[in-house]
Amino acid sequence: MITTKEVEYAANLARLELSEEEKEKYTGQFSKILEHFNLLKEADTTEVEPMAHVLPVKNVMREDQAELTHNRSEILQNAPLEEDGYFKVPKI
Repeated sequence: MITTKEVEYAANLARLELSEEEKEKYTGQFSKILEHFNLLKEADTTEVEPMAHVLPVKNVMREDQAELTHNRSEILQNAPLEEDGYFKVPKI
């Protein structure tokens, strides 16, 4: 069970000002959360392997292959200005 004093301490760390009503509310809510964790502690996990993810994690990306995807001259046809095969832009 969590106390109001512990809620005040947590609120102070978070730089929160709580009214007395809020302190009582959060004391009850935090206590319920801790009760739930205590229920989880009772679960038999002796046959369960530890894991970092519930689902298997694998790389779903394709192999990285360099390839020419666009024709430079076609792309530069859309440029308002072009010089030596590059977009030409004003100096800043």
